Formats: sequence, structure tokens, C-alpha cells
Amino acid sequence: MMWLRGLTGGALAGCVLAFGLGLAAQPARADDADRIFDKSTVWRPLTPNDKLVVYGIDDPSVAGVACWYTQPEKGGIKGTLGLAEDVSDISLACRQVGPVQFKEKFKQGAVVFSERRSLIFKSMQIVRGCDARRNTLIYMVYSDKVIQGSPKNSTSAVPLMPWGTEPPPKCDAFMEK
Repeated sequence: MMWLRGLTGGALAGCVLAFGLGLAAQPARADDADRIFDKSTVWRPLTPNDKLVVYGIDDPSVAGVACWYTQPEKGGIKGTLGLAEDVSDISLACRQVGPVQFKEKFKQGAVVFSERRSLIFKSMQIVRGCDARRNTLIYMVYSDKVIQGSPKNSTSAVPLMPWGTEPPPKCDAFMEK
């Protein structure tokens, strides 16, 4: 980071822009979320409305668990051009939707899903943990920034239950130590 001190304002801005474009070239999501539906919250006469949008995802490492999150999406000119920074108000609900099968071991706080929330600096993360005492998967959604994150978050719990005649697996058996 010492080399940053020697850069002029224009060169520093160029480095930041190149870094930002490098991030923009990355996929926005590991697995695309399914858009379930949306509801307009602010009417705009000539541009798209502001909306609350509900998305669904399957946990990529735990078959039988799905999550749904609702997030606001800006309309207007900035929203249409992808220049509006979305706020951090995101709600989360996760449920067991079939027999639970772990595909791999995971660490506490492992990222299940990630999405950029602004052009460069902000992202939304859904992470997973295991409450071994209660045999429950815990999911948390939050947003972070390069400089300062947001304390806004939402948590959902999925107690592992039998499905049919199959006994539930123990989540702590699949945690990396």
C-alpha cells in the first residue's frame, strides 16, 4: 500500500476505476437467485418504480434447504442505469423443503450467496452457521462495504427435522474444525 502514496490524484483515480472495473467483470452472484415477485413502493411517472423484490435460492452445500430474501430495488434514472446504491434493508427466511443432505463440510459463517449492491463498494452476503446444541442451521444476511459495513441484518433458523422415515443429519458432523 506504500506505492499508493506516490500516485497523483489522476493516477490514483485511474487505479480505483481499474479496480472497480475488475470487480464489475466478476459475476454478480455465485448462483443466480430466482426472482419470485415484486411490489412497487414508489411510483415514478417516466422511469421504473422503486420496488420490493422477493428472491429464492437453494443452499448450494445443503440439499433440502431454501432461503428467500426481500430487498428494495431503486427505480428512476439511476436505478435504470445501475448507478443507484441499494440500501441495506434485506429480510431473510430459510426453511427445510426436503430431506437434508450435506454436500460438503463447511465453516461457521460460510458464504452461501453473495451479490453486489452497488457498482464498486457494497455487497450483500448470506452466510450459514450451525447451532450444534439445537441441531439447527442458522442463516444471516448482511451488507458490507469496503470502508464501513452496515449493522442492518436479518437471521433465520432451520431446525433439522426428520423427512419421511429419514432421521435428520447432525449439522456439527459437517462442520470443518
